[in-house]
Amino acid sequence: MKSLINPNLEQLRAYDPGKPLKELERELGIKQAVKLASNENALGPSPLALRAVQQALPDVHRYPDGGGYYLRQELCRRLGLSSGQLLFGNGSDEILALICHSFLNPGEEVIYARPAFIEYELISKAFGAKCVPVALKDFTHDLPAMAAAAGANTKLIFIANPNNPTGTMVSASGFEEFMRRIPEQVIVVVDEAYYEFVLSRDYPCCLEYVRRGRRIIVTRTFSKAYALAGLRIGYALSSPELIEYMNRVRHPFNVNSLAQAAAVAALQDEEHLRRSRRMVEDGKRYLYREFDKLGLEYVPSVANFILFKVGDGKAVYQRLLEQGVIVRAMGVYGLDEYL
Repeated sequence: MKSLINPNLEQLRAYDPGKPLKELERELGIKQAVKLASNENALGPSPLALRAVQQALPDVHRYPDGGGYYLRQELCRRLGLSSGQLLFGNGSDEILALICHSFLNPGEEVIYARPAFIEYELISKAFGAKCVPVALKDFTHDLPAMAAAAGANTKLIFIANPNNPTGTMVSASGFEEFMRRIPEQVIVVVDEAYYEFVLSRDYPCCLEYVRRGRRIIVTRTFSKAYALAGLRIGYALSSPELIEYMNRVRHPFNVNSLAQAAAVAALQDEEHLRRSRRMVEDGKRYLYREFDKLGLEYVPSVANFILFKVGDGKAVYQRLLEQGVIVRAMGVYGLDEYL
């Protein structure tokens, strides 16, 4: 059997998406379980997006628009980019895979922080890359150390900003200095899945590097702030040259028509986005107060999730699960004491 398998897969474990809500309710015979583990938007999608999905339903017998024309036009208008600088994916996860597929050769180096989104490591190893993890500093990407790790054989550097699972961000000045130090042959991938939640004025504007023609790919998603996780739609922003190569390996109908319609409508509902941000900020303030009362350490977050220390993370995770509360244990990230 092993002779049939890509040898790069032998060292991998499948990504664990966490326990589904309905599965937990079936197991425990309970109703109204609470799922906090996947950083979803508890407010739910915009009514405009739901209406757009309903209106698009009669045409689901047709293949979707492979180029995402209307969504492309809307994002180009908002972001000040040309149509050739966008690529859409079945969630930003697919885009990360397309990046590796397009640019990564076996044996080339991929640099990422540890802990950060575990998919960077899984996808890179699947393509036979040499992985170079760089430890966080104060729960934040150590950009000077990541720049120092880049060498002649480095192809990709992944930066999650904000970082999942710590909720921290790198500063604009820190990122500018980092970009000055990165060799020309390296592609910097900035994962901005949570950027809509960031209120800090010190957050780097990575679109400026795209506009300057730097070798950078910015990935974003409609899954988090826009609450369309179940429809799976994300996008990449980069130079026309890099986007064109990624389009060569992208499947022609990778983003379904309902997702495209919902995304276009979601962008119109600024009030829903403001309400989502307010909900998250109110929730974080409440939880910080309660953690302080309990004497629990936590990492202040610019995103819509909080990393906090409980001691035996696996045991507390299980006890919460038994009470119908789904959180995420952090053992896979080497943070055994955290949820």
